[in-house]
Amino acid sequence: MALISLSIEIMADQNVNYSEDSIRSLDWKEHIRMRPGMYIGKLGDGSSADDGIYVLVKEILDNSIDEHMMGHGKKIEISISDNKVEIRDYGRGIPLGKVIDCVSKINTGGKYDSGAFQKSVGLNGVGTKAVNALSSYFCVQSFRDGKTKKAEFAKGELQKDFKEEKTDGRDGTLIIFEPDNSIFKNYRFIPEFLEEQMWNYAFLNSGLTLQFNGRNFLSKNGLKDLLERKVDTETILYPIMHFKESDFEVAITHGTQYGEEYYSFVNGQYTTQGGTHLSALKEAVVKTIREFYKKDFDASDVRTSISAAIAVRVQEPVFESQTKTKLGSTEMAPGGQGMRSFVSENLMKLMDNFLHKNPQTAEALLKKILQNERERKDMAGVRKLAQQRAKKANLHNKKLRDCRLHLTDNKDEKFDTTIFITEGDSASGSITKSRNVEHQAVFSLRGKPLNCYGLKKKVVYENEEFNLLQHALDIEEGLDNLRFNRIVIATDADVDGMHIRMLLMTFFLQFFPDLVRNGHVYILQTPLFRVRNKKETIYCYNEEEKQKAIKHLGHKPEITRFKGLGEISPNEFERFIGEDMRLEPIILTKETSIEKLLKYYMGKNTPERQEFIIDNLYIEKDITTEAVVVELESEEA
Repeated sequence: MALISLSIEIMADQNVNYSEDSIRSLDWKEHIRMRPGMYIGKLGDGSSADDGIYVLVKEILDNSIDEHMMGHGKKIEISISDNKVEIRDYGRGIPLGKVIDCVSKINTGGKYDSGAFQKSVGLNGVGTKAVNALSSYFCVQSFRDGKTKKAEFAKGELQKDFKEEKTDGRDGTLIIFEPDNSIFKNYRFIPEFLEEQMWNYAFLNSGLTLQFNGRNFLSKNGLKDLLERKVDTETILYPIMHFKESDFEVAITHGTQYGEEYYSFVNGQYTTQGGTHLSALKEAVVKTIREFYKKDFDASDVRTSISAAIAVRVQEPVFESQTKTKLGSTEMAPGGQGMRSFVSENLMKLMDNFLHKNPQTAEALLKKILQNERERKDMAGVRKLAQQRAKKANLHNKKLRDCRLHLTDNKDEKFDTTIFITEGDSASGSITKSRNVEHQAVFSLRGKPLNCYGLKKKVVYENEEFNLLQHALDIEEGLDNLRFNRIVIATDADVDGMHIRMLLMTFFLQFFPDLVRNGHVYILQTPLFRVRNKKETIYCYNEEEKQKAIKHLGHKPEITRFKGLGEISPNEFERFIGEDMRLEPIILTKETSIEKLLKYYMGKNTPERQEFIIDNLYIEKDITTEAVVVELESEEA
């Protein structure tokens, strides 16, 4: 993206005179602050892994990673608290005379000289300046050849220019910043998202140690380590195939889960939306397997339950946006080779050799493909009937109150769209009346959905409610056609509401785990209490907030306990699903085994679960352990 330091904005309206006065010139700081989405994607409050505050961290880290890739620095120290980020690397350090320019002059940096930085992520000299402009406090300090230079900024404006001094500090760069809370409203850093960021950097940079809040992140086996962390190693059907060459690395295995799972990287950048390198990987896997087994398998049979990761290093990559989430390069592979042919030729050669040398893996892979083929054919009839029912229901689907814009409406611009899954008519009625009809949809459940743990995917088509939900999301063929980037479970904060949450999460984890892995599923937090007097109303989400509100308002304020979402009026509900909406993301960590998780919570009643409930049950009356066990068994029945 070509950027200039002066941006011209035309403000024209049918009722306003369009003249010289209508033209405004913005400097780089003003433009970044006025149009932050151009530079860091969506703003968000930190509840999504691709929210802007994580992009700010990434932009600074990318520069430190590029130093490591050029052979300078084997350790990066990162400290992140509630609102402050500190990143210290031990690379060459910014040349002292250019410290201020490198963080405050657009299109200024060392990456225009291909000799200084080869195959780096950042190319336009924009990232650090965007962080500077979007921070209420920004400090840069360079350590180089026994001297140090420091400067402090606020919202991109230089506040203090320190003189050069002698130092005992090792060469490198220190960046400290605090995101501007007037732009990132009510933001918070979620540790799990940051840890995932650190792991990805570690997997792609063997020999580098990232010390995040005192914990070390490092990897010896690259993408093989990544897949071992991402997948349940107890359920994979054959050992991970791992191929690593100069500028190219791939890891592949198959498991028992539904769907396909991919992780793609370019020059250390996690391309969450894929691109030409990922498309080439998918095509190459299918082509290799067809040629190896000499059978024209259906592509879906080959790729169902696959987990794969690919990383390429490219000189001057072309991304489709400043946030670099999708690779657009086609002719930038090493040696000037096309990206598709570069990936395809490398992978087909390596994978074919591996299968010939490892007959047990080849046999396990063939069994999985044939199993996928049988299941697909077995489900074909049920699937066809379900699709016909869904098409009829779409014409008058009372369960879905759709919105006007969807994630797939414009391939060049991803809309921030949400679907609320609610229980009953009263809750869905409140949300429907208060939602933004442009980008917020509502899907209403009829009572409690089926517990689908251990059932085959056939049940998704045979169960009308699941089938309609699947079609509302449009995820039957994978996530490429997903219509909403946020799937929000909005249930009451009571026992029944919690149970419905569990049943819905079981549905997604059982049949569409990639929805959860990719950060699309959330829980809506709504207030439990309303505390008010004649002058002020405060909504509280827990007991602690309620006590603070009572103390603030004083003298016996009116307190209302919301027992269900239907008790909140549409006028009130509007503020809870607008800009200040509180969402809790469903996060799968390394320690999370989906199979074990679902078996424990949603499987047949087990002694372990009984013991856990008994040990943690809070009761006000004296009852015997035997009585509790009987009650649990009765509930299960």
